Order: sequence, then structure tokens, then C-alpha cells
Amino acid sequence: MRKLIALLLLTFSLSFSFAAEAQRVAADPVLEAKVQSLAELLRCLVCQNQNLADSHADLAIDLKNQVRDMLRQGRTEKEVIDYMVERYGDFVLYRPPLKTTTWLLWGGPFLLLLGGLFGLYVVLKRRRGNAEAPLDEIDRQTAARLLQG
Repeated sequence: MRKLIALLLLTFSLSFSFAAEAQRVAADPVLEAKVQSLAELLRCLVCQNQNLADSHADLAIDLKNQVRDMLRQGRTEKEVIDYMVERYGDFVLYRPPLKTTTWLLWGGPFLLLLGGLFGLYVVLKRRRGNAEAPLDEIDRQTAARLLQG
């Protein structure tokens, strides 16, 4: 019985060692709303397909805390975004601006769609062209044999 109690206590105490630290939340709801709106504009550098507001990665939490601290220091939202872009590049923006360095990012999906449609057109045109080609004598004899049974 003592071994069972010791095992339960050990299991119970180990569960606390895996608990994560609670996220800091500003006492000011206006500040927290600003942090949330900025976190929706910034990309998680770990997840890459999520913004900071949706990510639970450690780096995302650190970046949200950094945004919160900068806003507490009196920086404007634009200054915070400018700082993040200066430090991490346009990649940190969830919706990067259209510039010469990001045109492929914005136009790439459309180029791929056009390329795929062109490829489909070529394949269908070849199939159609092959279906309309006349049969030579060997193909006619083979078809006649198959149809006769």
C-alpha cells in the first residue's frame, strides 16, 4: 500500500514539472486589445502559417510579451511594427507589403495557376489531336479482329 501511495505522489508531483508558465496579461484591457491587434498583424516565426495571436509557440509568446512591453513604454503601434520589421524583415508581417522583393510572393500563386491551366490546355489538345488521327492499315485490321470476337 505504501508503494502505491508513493507512486501516486510521484506521478502527481511530476505533472507539475510539465506545466507551462501562465501567459502574462496586461491589467489594462485597452493595452491588451492593442497587443492582440498587433499580434494578428505579425507572423509567428516558428509556425510561419499562423499569426502571433493564434500561435502558442514559445517564441510567439516571447514576441507578444515584447510587443506588450514596448506598448507599455509608450511606443506607438507603428513604431512596434517598424521595430519588428527592422529586426526580422518583411517576413514577420502576416501580410507583407507589395514591393519588388515580395512580388513573387504575391504573384506566385497566380503564375502557378496560369501555368497549370496552360499545361492542362496542352494535354487536352494533344489528346484531342490523337483521337482524331486516322487509323493506319494495321490498326484497322487489329480493330476488325477485336470486333469479330
